[in-house]
Amino acid sequence: MSEALQILTLISIWLSLLMSLVTLSGAVFFWLKHSKLLVKITPLKRYPKVTLVVPAHNEELVISKTTQAILNLNYPADKLQILIYADNCTDDTAKIAREIIKQYPERKINVQVIERTGSGGKAGVLNDALKIAQGEYLGVYDADAMPEENALYFLIKKILENPVRYKAAFGRNKTRNARQNFLTKCINQEIVVTQRIQHCGIWQLFKIGRIPGTNFIINTDYVRSIGGWRNVALTEDTDISFKIMGSGSLIALAYNSEAFQQEPERLKDYYFQRLRWAKGNYEVVINNFCHLFDKSNWRVKLETVYYSCTFFWFNLAIVLSDLIFFSNLIALIVHLWNPAVVIPFTISRSNILLAQILLFNWLLMVLLYILQINLAMTTQYGQATDEQIWLALASYFTYSQLFIIVSIHAVTSVMLDRVFHRDSTKWVKTKRFAD
Repeated sequence: MSEALQILTLISIWLSLLMSLVTLSGAVFFWLKHSKLLVKITPLKRYPKVTLVVPAHNEELVISKTTQAILNLNYPADKLQILIYADNCTDDTAKIAREIIKQYPERKINVQVIERTGSGGKAGVLNDALKIAQGEYLGVYDADAMPEENALYFLIKKILENPVRYKAAFGRNKTRNARQNFLTKCINQEIVVTQRIQHCGIWQLFKIGRIPGTNFIINTDYVRSIGGWRNVALTEDTDISFKIMGSGSLIALAYNSEAFQQEPERLKDYYFQRLRWAKGNYEVVINNFCHLFDKSNWRVKLETVYYSCTFFWFNLAIVLSDLIFFSNLIALIVHLWNPAVVIPFTISRSNILLAQILLFNWLLMVLLYILQINLAMTTQYGQATDEQIWLALASYFTYSQLFIIVSIHAVTSVMLDRVFHRDSTKWVKTKRFAD
């Protein structure tokens, strides 16, 4: 039984490495094609009306800069409708947003600050906005996400390439407090890898896009046709991404569209944010797992396999691999002083072949982790530094291991929610900081 478990663990890890290498190769092809392209801001063939929604729950520390950034977008004022929702706020979010708007009388934008007291969280806000949205497209910016002035321009430009097929377009997000501490530096590395490797790689290879929750636009009529956002979804972005792919439409990557978002600066805030995300993704996987066995399109099936492997199978394999590796390593060290101590995990008691394979396997995981980070950094100006190499190494043994703990907690929580019929929609708000 022990031998079979070890061999299964090895196979699982190798499959995870293969999946990472496939994604990485796609990203390399993507950037070889796009890195030499000269980006120009030229007039669009048309400027569709866009409704921009900003869901904000007690965001007085960040709403000012976000509102300013949205009002400064390089897009015709008469083609914008801006809806800032102060959702069940107990602070001055609405007041601050209104004060900022008064500073831009020359823009003459249709902008409303709506004090909402409904339920459903962010998904509920988006569904309320959907009822009054006047734009051909509906865009979303979280309260801490400051769009670069051409962010919306690039989203629209991309979607107009094929408006029939592209029902949504998404940009990338950058960490605006990346240099704050060790945690934010690690989060920044993770986000750069996600945005520059994973998103670009799977778009290049499979034309699969994933709505990231902020800095995206979606066809308003299309959203209405699929019933809007699911209020009970913890990760409404992943949930609606599956809906779009299930309909045969695409979510296009507008890689030049950028927004700067604030990341957690405390471990507690980070943990509960990622726990919510993990629980939401698990719920989406469970809800869509049946599509592996029906006639759903291949992109839905591929995404279901990806999420299932990433959040379930490969996580378990990594945990088992780490346990086996460190058990064998400790036993080998002790064996030098006490020959009577045997290696616990081997193919047979008389050899150390499996221990050697596990060591090699573990080293490959570390090297691939560092390679992904540093390749991602080379695609973003100012990020490719010597510090990032050492930070990547340190983060593998610290920050990246937190994901395993979060995943185990999330799986357990989702199972208990279903067994005891607990409300799984409640979440702890991520603490904001003045910057």
